[in-house]
Order: sequence, then C-alpha cells, then structure tokens
Amino acid sequence: MTQHTDNTLRLIFPQWQGGNNGLYHLGARLLNWLAPVHDGPTEEVDVGLPDGRELRNEQGILARTTLLEQLRDARRKIDKHSPDRVVVIGGDCLVDLAPFAYLNERYEDDLAVLWVDAHPDIMTPEQFENGHAMVLGNLLGHGDDEFRDHVRKPVRPANVCYLGVNDASPWEQQEMARHGLNNVAPETVAERGAEPVLEWFRSTGAKHLAIHFDLDALDPTLFRALLFAKPDATAETFEGIAQGKLGMAETVKVLCDVAKEADVVGLGIAEHLPWDAQALKTMLDALPLIGQRES
Repeated sequence: MTQHTDNTLRLIFPQWQGGNNGLYHLGARLLNWLAPVHDGPTEEVDVGLPDGRELRNEQGILARTTLLEQLRDARRKIDKHSPDRVVVIGGDCLVDLAPFAYLNERYEDDLAVLWVDAHPDIMTPEQFENGHAMVLGNLLGHGDDEFRDHVRKPVRPANVCYLGVNDASPWEQQEMARHGLNNVAPETVAERGAEPVLEWFRSTGAKHLAIHFDLDALDPTLFRALLFAKPDATAETFEGIAQGKLGMAETVKVLCDVAKEADVVGLGIAEHLPWDAQALKTMLDALPLIGQRES
C-alpha cells in the first residue's frame, strides 16, 4: 500500500444541504474526530449550521445557491494547496464533486474512480431534488449545467466502477447500461472478494484511483449510523429505496486489496448519520447542571 509522505490535503466538508439532513453536519464532525491524526494541510469548507428552516427548491435542486457557493469554496481551498492526494471528510455525497473533479484534471485519463455506494448517484433534477443523488452524473459530464460546469474534464465512464449498488430503479439501470458503468454487486463481493474490482481496475490502464465511500453501502442492520437505521422510521419510510448490503470488514478488505495495486490519490467518506450521538447530545443539553436550558 502506498505510503503517503507527499502533499495530502484533508478537506473537512460538513455539507448537509445536498442530502437535506442536518445530521450530516454532526456526522462529518464526528468522522473527523475519529479519524487518525493528519500531519499535512487541512482545510474546512464553509458550511452553515443547520437551523431547522426548510430548504428552498431552486430550479429543481434544493438549496442550489448554497450548494454552488460551497462547491466553489471547496475548489478554492483545494487549488490553494494543489495537493497530490485528497481525503474528504463529509457530509453528504455531493462533497466529492469538487475534489474528484480536481483529481481527474490532475491525473487526466490516468485516474479511475471506485464508487462504493448502494445508489448510482446519476440522477438529474428531473428525477430528484436532492443534489447528493446527482454527483457522479455531474462528474461524468451530465446533469444540471451549473454543477456540471465545475467539472472541467469529465471522468471517462470506463474508468468508473460501482461497488455495492443494488436494487437500482429501472431508470437508473437504464442509465448505468447506457453509460457503460460497471458494478460489482454485494453478492459478487461475498463470492469473489476484491478480484472483480481488480479486474476492472486493470482493464482501465489507469495507475491512480479515487475512492468514494458512501457509508450507506453498508448493511444498516450491522452498522447503525446510517439513514436506513433511523430510530423512528416506520416500515414504509424507505420503501422502494435501495439499502446497503455490504459488511464493513469485507468492504475494507476489498479497498485495501485494491490499494496494493492502485495508487490511491482520493478518498471521500460520506453519509455518516450518528443517530445515537444526536440523541445523547439532546439528552445532555436537557439535563440539570450540565444542560444549556438550566435557569
């Protein structure tokens, strides 16, 4: 595995508006606290705290203006360092748009992208209003003009592989097939481990790899800090929405096995929703002596 002694930027990006869920902000904060100490440059994208107000739909996308401002801020902070590698601590999935677009420019056709996710993330405003469901489509050069314009060099579809996508909608399946996007399904991982991903990576001819790791690719019955493990959700809450089926240990093993062959230059971790931590914070805030509501 590559030892990262060069210029690796850690980008803290607690964006929550792309997924329309304020808990992504706390999720990013906790991820950063839990992550190993970083001795290289660190930047934080300017993201406002959730205030309980409903986000406004602007031309088909919730909080369009705010998301574009954060996208520009992320790119400015990346360009400030011109890093060789970027680690993104998110936030919803849209956090990887600016850093992966930057990496694809830096490494050109020598970059492959492994998209670890339960969902394809190639929707447009015609299908959905949450920007985090559109990010890979934007990186491929599709979707909303204002977001796509921030991708100066689109990623080649052959250089993209999903890990964990399952139960995709008919529209998503059609688009994945139309663009020729590879997918290694959870059951394939269980049977063959990293080998299908390695076969794909070798086929690209690329040396460098960026990994998008949406935690919702994980099985919510095994790891609970995910959207689909929301404590007050009913059986109908997520009906028709694909849920993750990967185990954490098997996913980590695949990524580490691939990193033995690939030069990993990007890692984005997104969609951490720490329900229990939020409940505990609310409890502490309400307790006498320690709580903020004490009179």
